[in-house]
Amino acid sequence: MNKIVIATNNKKKLNEIVTILENLNIEAIPQSYFKIGESEEPFNTFIENALIKARYASKKTGLPAIADDSGLCVDILKGEPGIHSARFSGLPKSDENNNLKLLEVLKDKHIRKAHYYCAIVFIKSTDDPQPIIAEGLWQGEILEIPRGKNGFGYDPLFLDYKTNLSAAELSTEIKNKISHRSQALKKIKQKLKIIYG
Repeated sequence: MNKIVIATNNKKKLNEIVTILENLNIEAIPQSYFKIGESEEPFNTFIENALIKARYASKKTGLPAIADDSGLCVDILKGEPGIHSARFSGLPKSDENNNLKLLEVLKDKHIRKAHYYCAIVFIKSTDDPQPIIAEGLWQGEILEIPRGKNGFGYDPLFLDYKTNLSAAELSTEIKNKISHRSQALKKIKQKLKIIYG
């Protein structure tokens, strides 16, 4: 079994990743197992931040690594909160406070189109010159009041156009078929099948 470190300390995100990567000849180990703290995310793009997280986890463990960087991008806010999604309302990070801030910022806005974006990176080693990069995009809009109890982050406010449900109203099974992260992970999974058989 090939070991890969998953560069996240977010348990719900980790569960999504591990579930979608099932049936591969790999053992996905969370970086928390190695007591690794979070890496810095100093860049202005999701891809660069995902790459630095993967390199950090790989360097600390000596293992291949998968990392994602994802966020909610609201058109009328010029893509914000974007790369700042997890810390939109400041520190300490709080999904509830982020959602409250987003509702406040959008309270007089009628056009609320948005999308979730995800960049996922796989590297064989810290200095891998050919990282595998995949992207996913999930279109929707921001609701005026939260709906649903599932998911995390902005899911209670994100209305999926195809189902007309908030991301927090979707079952895990449905979300793992249509979300931005699942789209990107499925692309990575195809590449990993070639590498690991």
